[in-house]
Amino acid sequence: MNFIRCLFLALILGLPVAPAWAQISDINVAINKAGRQRMLSQRMAKAYFQIGQQIDVDRSRKVLDQSVALFDRQLVELKNYAPAGETRDIYLKLEKAWLAYKDSLIGVAPSTDQGRKVLAASEDVLALAQQGTVLFEKQSGTNAGRLVNISGRQRMLSQRMAKFYQAQAWGVGDAQSAANLDKARKEFAEAHQELTSAPANTPGIREHLELVRQQWFFFENALAQKSGPDKRPQTAVATTSERILEEMESVVALYERLPK
Repeated sequence: MNFIRCLFLALILGLPVAPAWAQISDINVAINKAGRQRMLSQRMAKAYFQIGQQIDVDRSRKVLDQSVALFDRQLVELKNYAPAGETRDIYLKLEKAWLAYKDSLIGVAPSTDQGRKVLAASEDVLALAQQGTVLFEKQSGTNAGRLVNISGRQRMLSQRMAKFYQAQAWGVGDAQSAANLDKARKEFAEAHQELTSAPANTPGIREHLELVRQQWFFFENALAQKSGPDKRPQTAVATTSERILEEMESVVALYERLPK
């Protein structure tokens, strides 16, 4: 029954089934899962802000619940895989930060006061998840590992943009939210150019990167809309951020399979 539930959640999330739910088998898988923790830190906050605004509530709740469960599972796997020393210490710190973040997400009903705590906690968790991913990439020392990290970071940026958009729409954004959203947009566009020009790209990777480019057009248009009381712009951001995430998951999975 647990396997069936995991398979169902993987399909709903649009994640590759085998890499997402298997134990970590090699360094590229570790980089992928460590990078996915970055994405989940932002996706959970995005979903929380959407619930608070009553935007596509049922789906947003599913996104939040499934993301919490996946973060929990992958954290255990990464802690078990991490070598002793700096990497292990980062994941122990991440575990502590995650417990505080998780409590802010599911402990009480969404409110704007709580939303500000969620925003701050999501940044703390992201910072540590980023450190862990970088350490695994250094351990890899390969071009494939670097491409897994860069493409995996694109997943995070997609959710980070949506997070800050929804935070501002709900009135819980901080003084840096607008600048952080704009920075993430620029970083996503620049990284996509870098990925599309990577010599290691296979025909399959190039095909999926083109699909990402197409989804980026719709997502960027949604982000450019001013949020309003009818909530249609917020709903568009919620929907397009999930679509581009699904495409980026496919890209990361293909880079993960490149020769070490």
